[in-house]
Amino acid sequence: MTRKPILVLKFGTASITTANGDLNEEIIKNISQQVAHLHASYNLVLVSSGAVAAGKKRLKNFTGQLTERKAAAAIGNPLLLNKYAQYFAPHGISIAQSLCERHHFSNRHQFLQLQRTYQELWANGIIPIANENDVVSNLELKFSDNDELATLIAVGFGARLLLLCTSVPGVLDAEGKLINEIKIINAITLQLATKEKSSAGLGGMTSKLTFARLATQMGIKTIIFGMKNQNAILQAVAEKTGTVCQPQACNISARNKWLVSGSLISGKVQIDAGAAKAIINRHSLLAVGILKIVQHFEEGEVFEILDVQNQPIAVAKSRINSNEINGNNKLQNLEIAHTNDIVLI
Repeated sequence: MTRKPILVLKFGTASITTANGDLNEEIIKNISQQVAHLHASYNLVLVSSGAVAAGKKRLKNFTGQLTERKAAAAIGNPLLLNKYAQYFAPHGISIAQSLCERHHFSNRHQFLQLQRTYQELWANGIIPIANENDVVSNLELKFSDNDELATLIAVGFGARLLLLCTSVPGVLDAEGKLINEIKIINAITLQLATKEKSSAGLGGMTSKLTFARLATQMGIKTIIFGMKNQNAILQAVAEKTGTVCQPQACNISARNKWLVSGSLISGKVQIDAGAAKAIINRHSLLAVGILKIVQHFEEGEVFEILDVQNQPIAVAKSRINSNEINGNNKLQNLEIAHTNDIVLI
């Protein structure tokens, strides 16, 4: 049996709620109908916000405080999942809830277990619906928003397509016209994003382009689209609506894709031009090339490598504690990270 490609679809709070913050059942029904059409061709993951919006009206005098949001999420998660279950049922599709936390991705053993669980669900024709576990999530260890969660799933699982639904038709230019295709997401592209975000959610176009950049660097075609067009999801998959962000050539291993996306960045170092050239040519990072420890890290932790212009060029898994570098950076053979543990970004 041929393994089906993986498609990750992310829907933000603004995409699936009404103007007054209630769950928009017509939108959820519409999503279910269109996703049902894709079910035979893809292993699907839905990343859906909306739990807080679904639950907050059950709380008295909701003001948006952290504990209130956590309580609203606890109330709203079953409400949200019940609606998805209700509208997928006529298509003969069952769903499963997947509440994730950031450490599920930063710990590779936990991540691989998550991967095996999804594969078991797919083998049984079940669609996992993922969301952050807001009830217990740690302020210091959260996803920035569900754009990040969707991207980590897409990169970690080797998805072919990542669809990010937004409240606008896609990425817009300075005149407000839709940009149909972006070949490379760079600093100029990121300037297209406004700082605005919806009142209901956490993300915005800056978030979507930032994580689309990571996904496309990892070889995943990413489409940013809105739900206002008829059959918008199917049209986006067919590249007939939204903004298509083209994937870049990527031949790194699954482990290193996890390293650059799922792992938590614990430290930073700045290196000289010679060390940067060596890394680009697939050599290890030695202490002699380090100009400055920007942020300390422990042995085995992942750190970011900055060039002389202070721009990130790679991430790496450390072989030593950064404190050991001080005073030893003139030792030519002191290896900070092996080439197999360095991923260019």
